[in-house]
Amino acid sequence: MGMSRPSRPVLLTTLASAGALLFTTLAPGSATADPRPGGRDILREGSPLSSTERAARSPESAADRALGASDGSGLASGKNRGYPREQKLTPPPANPDDKSIKLGLAPYHSIAPKLNDIQGIGDRVSVEIAGRSAGGHQLYLVTVTSPESAKETARQERMRDLIEHAPASAAKDPSIKSSYKTPVFVNNNIHGNEWEGTDAALKLIEKLAKATDGKTKDLLAHNRLYFNVTANPDGRIAGTRANANGFDLNRDFITASQPEVRAMRQIAIDKQPAVMIDLHGYVNGTLIEPTTPPHGENYEYDLFLKNTYANALGMEAAVNGLGYTPEKDGVEPAIIPFRDQEEGWDDWPPIFTPQYMPFHGAVAAHTIEFPMTVNNDEYDELPVPELRRRSAINVDIAGAAMTATLKYTQEHRTSVIADQIETFRRGAAGAKQVPVSPETVPGVPGIGPEDVYTTDFPRAYVIPRVIPAGKEKGERGQRSAAAASRLVQHLLDNDVEVRRATRDFRLGGTSYAEGSYVVDMRQPKRGLANVMLADGRDISDKVSIMYDISGWSLGRLWGATVDSVKGGSLSGVRSRAVDSASRVGHVASRGDLRLRLDDAREVAALNWLLARGTSVRRADDGSVILPSSARGAAVAAAKKYDVAFDATKAKGGAVVRSTRVAAAVTPGELFALREMNFDVVPVSTDVLNAGFDWKKSGADALFVSAGLAYGELNAGAKAGLDGFLSRGGGLVGRGSEGASLNSDAKLLSVEAVSGNGDANGVVRVVNSGGVVTGGAPEHSFVYAPMWFTGLGSGVRVEQSYGGGNPLVSGHWRAVEGGAGGPSDAAGQASVVSGAAAGSRVVLFGTEPLFRDHPKGVFPQVGRALLSVGRG
Repeated sequence: MGMSRPSRPVLLTTLASAGALLFTTLAPGSATADPRPGGRDILREGSPLSSTERAARSPESAADRALGASDGSGLASGKNRGYPREQKLTPPPANPDDKSIKLGLAPYHSIAPKLNDIQGIGDRVSVEIAGRSAGGHQLYLVTVTSPESAKETARQERMRDLIEHAPASAAKDPSIKSSYKTPVFVNNNIHGNEWEGTDAALKLIEKLAKATDGKTKDLLAHNRLYFNVTANPDGRIAGTRANANGFDLNRDFITASQPEVRAMRQIAIDKQPAVMIDLHGYVNGTLIEPTTPPHGENYEYDLFLKNTYANALGMEAAVNGLGYTPEKDGVEPAIIPFRDQEEGWDDWPPIFTPQYMPFHGAVAAHTIEFPMTVNNDEYDELPVPELRRRSAINVDIAGAAMTATLKYTQEHRTSVIADQIETFRRGAAGAKQVPVSPETVPGVPGIGPEDVYTTDFPRAYVIPRVIPAGKEKGERGQRSAAAASRLVQHLLDNDVEVRRATRDFRLGGTSYAEGSYVVDMRQPKRGLANVMLADGRDISDKVSIMYDISGWSLGRLWGATVDSVKGGSLSGVRSRAVDSASRVGHVASRGDLRLRLDDAREVAALNWLLARGTSVRRADDGSVILPSSARGAAVAAAKKYDVAFDATKAKGGAVVRSTRVAAAVTPGELFALREMNFDVVPVSTDVLNAGFDWKKSGADALFVSAGLAYGELNAGAKAGLDGFLSRGGGLVGRGSEGASLNSDAKLLSVEAVSGNGDANGVVRVVNSGGVVTGGAPEHSFVYAPMWFTGLGSGVRVEQSYGGGNPLVSGHWRAVEGGAGGPSDAAGQASVVSGAAAGSRVVLFGTEPLFRDHPKGVFPQVGRALLSVGRG
């Protein structure tokens, strides 16, 4: 792999079976066994809801809060105010069950009183409420800086705005060089059971509030330090990696489904950190990014690597300088993956905090993993004194990393801001990226061709105006206006600049209607626009393994038509900047009404109508028909969900009725089902074995992807499930567990074939039309892909993988022996349906609800559930 790197015996990877990976460290006295971030506690979206209790009391109210439009953020209220911005926090009730207490760490309920006390020390510390968690807990954003008048704060904001929106001018502005306060962001406890960053932050905040030395005064005079004290209070209290919705927040940044992530996103936009660190656990020795290849191709990686590596060296020296040793304390020396590992810890996907923040101007961003494991089995099994010894070491190491980062920022303040300005300048000017090399990033050892990842940015993206059906022929007239609106609003929420055409125009050889959206790629945050809208890249041949997902395109997966325009001039495009997507909801004034089911909002509107007794019939293409007498209900739904009801002469066929879903699914799938307004009853093997009453539950369909194994059911539970299916209860299955239940219950006659279990990404698919996939996108998402062969009589292929290599972007290799790769899946059935033994069944080999992300694919599940339900 190019220039050799010095390598510690940290990471061994072995193919254990089809796509399975084993990870082992060889560190004496190691407190953990896996140097991947949180590797021993990954709540993969193929994992079921965690327990019988969890399944029985799934956090429906938390999901409702997460789906709400407002997160209660108080950040905007700080405008036109100086610093400090002190406020008296109201502490939550004491909770003796807070999992932090056992470790000798700060329980969540103690944080507000502590911050109240610190604010009283002097005039350097401010506290704002950045939002609320899915579980309803306040998110505390602490700012530490020297006092500012309202006039000075306004001046700082003008300079910040100039850096982003007029970077060429900012680069020449002497006041920015001399007096702009460098923003530094310290993010803590995003994984709830990786606690210690919070405690280190509280210690450092108090120390900075009290310090009288000249270095501290100088630091705070030239920097603003932002601390997200606990990014995941739900998990901190419960001792879980995830929040109250079961989401790993450090996988959600490109989707922003959760309120905690939306709060962090707003911090990134409003505060524009130039340097940030994200505190995690547990890897022994302390792991400090930058990462192994592949590197995100949309970054200005030369600027990022220069600063991130240099700051990593300072943190490494500070951590090792604490004096902890393997022999005395069980603490190994720190690890910098870029220098010390070949692969397995990459920064390719933008789903992690440090991989998202560079798109908002961070030129140094790090995950830092404490060394001493105190969660999971260790939390339950180790003596309290040992747990507290380990936690104290982790707090000490977290504090050293924070202090070293502040030192680096202070010593390199001018160049750090200059690099942030250059990041935005390149975007605004449409400049080419600078490939990393020993010449372009001097001082960073071991740079080789394996580290070079760049992309060719298009001139623009166009999201065409959706013409109501019947007014224009072709696909453009058929795609969902709701999907286009959702995508545009998401871009705007991420601070991507979007314009809307005020006249018809022609660009890149294609004609577009007035009202089409244009994303000019000569903008400061072009990297973020491109990472969301581009197809991405097939990187299967670049490395043997990836840490997490490798493909995520919103342009392909969110249901809207997105055109990439490679060249041409935008000078002839009459347009205006927009700050919100135009509403698309409307109801035709005459005749019967058709609602397409191409977007999650449209499925949600349908379920809302059904719950209110509205008469609805099914159309052959998967849409639904409402009689003209239901126009009043349609008007209410159009207003509530911003969806369109077009006029139609079709009368429709079978009556559509509400479908109550018994769901043995992952947290992300449960969340997506509720996003589509399905009435969900979570179930599992344990729940059924405890005597689940199918008749009393009112369930019409069963959705199985995780946590329900037919072979593990007791006799009564099997009889109950068999009875439900034989009485017409439908089954929607996803992945290996859904396919296994279909096989064990002797329903559809198909053979499920598993591909590489480590494969994931965006794939081309061919839809057969009809109720499940009519009008569906030509792309889907896979993780551990599956396909179906040996199709028996009556089995219908709803969707197939594309021919050749169906992978558009991501990582999908054959396993050892050559099987399980994308060529094996090509042309094979990815979604099938049929009826057997009294039950209607749909099986998915794709992951249509993965982490609440592939919005345009959601309706396939919604349509499937509505089609198989007993209603």
